[in-house]
Amino acid sequence: MFPAGANPATQSADAAPAGPAGTRKLPVEEAPAPPAPTWSGSATVPPPPARNRAWGESAEPTPVPPTPATAPEDLIPVDPWAGADTGDWELPSAELPSLPPTTPYPAPAQPHSGPPAPAPHPASPPAGHPVSPSVAYPPVSPPTAYPPVSPPPAGYPARSPVSPPTGYPARSPASPPTGYPVAPPPPASPPPPPAWPKRWRRNAPPVARPVAPPPGWQAPKGYLPVPVRRRRKWPWVLLFTLACCCGCPAYWAAPMVSQYPATAVLPPEVRDLRLRQDEGSVRAAKELEAQVRSAHWLAEDTFAGIYTTRTGKRVTVFGGTGFRLSPESDADAEIARLGEQYALGEPQVFHTGVRGRHERCAVGRVAGTGVVVCTSVDHGSIATAVFTRLSMDDSAALLDHLREQIVTQQQN
Repeated sequence: MFPAGANPATQSADAAPAGPAGTRKLPVEEAPAPPAPTWSGSATVPPPPARNRAWGESAEPTPVPPTPATAPEDLIPVDPWAGADTGDWELPSAELPSLPPTTPYPAPAQPHSGPPAPAPHPASPPAGHPVSPSVAYPPVSPPTAYPPVSPPPAGYPARSPVSPPTGYPARSPASPPTGYPVAPPPPASPPPPPAWPKRWRRNAPPVARPVAPPPGWQAPKGYLPVPVRRRRKWPWVLLFTLACCCGCPAYWAAPMVSQYPATAVLPPEVRDLRLRQDEGSVRAAKELEAQVRSAHWLAEDTFAGIYTTRTGKRVTVFGGTGFRLSPESDADAEIARLGEQYALGEPQVFHTGVRGRHERCAVGRVAGTGVVVCTSVDHGSIATAVFTRLSMDDSAALLDHLREQIVTQQQN
C-alpha cells in the first residue's frame, strides 16, 4: 500500500524503504574531515627505531593475555519482581474473625488530694494488629477518688523492729583447735642494706637533672645562686693512664739511674784490713786487673787490690765499672767464669736489700786452702772478692762493706 497521491512509478530505485508508519530512513551523513594541522613550531617526531632483542629473549611475539570473564560480583543485580503488579499486601482474611477490642487495665487505688488529672488520649490499638474501621476503642478515664488505706485490725499488735534472741551467747572470733600445733610467727624481715655511695652501685637509677626555671621567673631578694659542681671522671682516667705509661717505666729505670754512672777507688784501710803496697802485691793486683779487662771488655774502669789483717786473714778484691742491663745474669756468669780457677761448688744467692743489686757466693779451694768467692753486680759496677778463713755469711757481709767503700755512685 502506498500513501494517497503518491505514484509508485515515480519512486526512485535507491530510495529507502518505508517504515511501519510511512517514514523514511534518512541517509547517514559522513563525518567532516579533520582540519589540516597548523604550524606549531616543533619538528615532526619520527617513529621510534626497531628495538633489538635482548639476550635470551624469544623471537616470537608475546601472546596477548586472554580477557578475564566478568566476575559475578561485577554484574548488575536484576530485580526478579521488576514490572510485576504486586498490589496491596494486606489482603483481607475471610476465614478468621476480627479481634475484639482490648479492655484497659484499671489503675491502682492511690490517695490523691490534688485536682483531677486531665483526660488521656484515646487508646490506640496494639502494635501488630490490623486496623479495622468498624472497631472503636472507648476512652479510658481514671477514677475520681481513691479509697483510704484502712489501719490494721485491733486484735493485732503493732509491728516493732526485730531483735536477736536473748538466750544465745554472742559470737566470738574462731580460735584454732587445741589438738593442732600453732603455726610459728613469720620470720622478721632482714635489715635494709647499708646505704653505699651511688658510685658503688651497679644498677643505680640515673640521677635526675635539675629542672630549668619557668620563663619570666625571678629570684627573691637576697638570693645568691650556688654553682653546682659537676663530677668529672676524666681526671681519674688521665691519672691512671699517666701512672701506667710513666710509672712502670720509671719504676723499672729507677735502679739504673741511681746506680749508673759510678767510679771505683781503693781505700788504704777498711776496718781492720790494710791495702798491701809491696812489689809482689802490686804485680799480682795488675795481673788481676788485666784479667778483669779481658773478661769485661765493655767496662769503663777496672780495679784490683789485696788486703790483709794482723791475724793473717787475706782478702783479694777486683772488679770494674760500667753500665749493665741485666746484673743478675752477669753475677751468674762471673761465678761460672771463676768456678774452674777456684774449684767452686754450688753457688748460693744472697739478698742485698737493694733493688737491682744481685750477690752470689760459693766455696772453693786454692793450693789446698779453703776460700769463699763472692761477687756483687748492679747496673753500674761489678765487685768480686776472695776471702780466706771466713764463713760464707761473713764473707757476703764483708763484701757489701768493701763495695760501699770502693764504689761511689755519681749524681746526675
